[in-house]
Amino acid sequence: MNTGVPILRLGDILLGGLLSDLDDKTALAFTDELTSRIANESIRGVIVDISRLEIIDSFIARVLMQLAGTGRLLGTRMIVAGMRPAVALTLTELGLQLTGVRTALNAEQAMELLGWRRPAEAAGEAPHAF
Repeated sequence: MNTGVPILRLGDILLGGLLSDLDDKTALAFTDELTSRIANESIRGVIVDISRLEIIDSFIARVLMQLAGTGRLLGTRMIVAGMRPAVALTLTELGLQLTGVRTALNAEQAMELLGWRRPAEAAGEAPHAF
């Protein structure tokens, strides 16, 4: 299934990026594809990068919460990364909370929260300087 939303696999982690022109139909297709891949590919972590979203409405917020809940039931942790300050303020002003959704400032921080380490860090070596 091709949702039009990129989903990359990095080991046992999926990374998906929501685009600025996200509509309800695409959000639901993204959720279906992500849920299917979690179940079929033994995924332990999901990162949804929302850094391109300038606004999040109540429907998208609900989709993210449902996706996090479904992921938990399937044994996966989900982290929403890259929320813009204006989006966070809007969610707060509207009284919307992403209950059950863990957040990170960016995708790299989300990867670290899921236990992903750069190869040099994992081996205890200092990163190479270029």
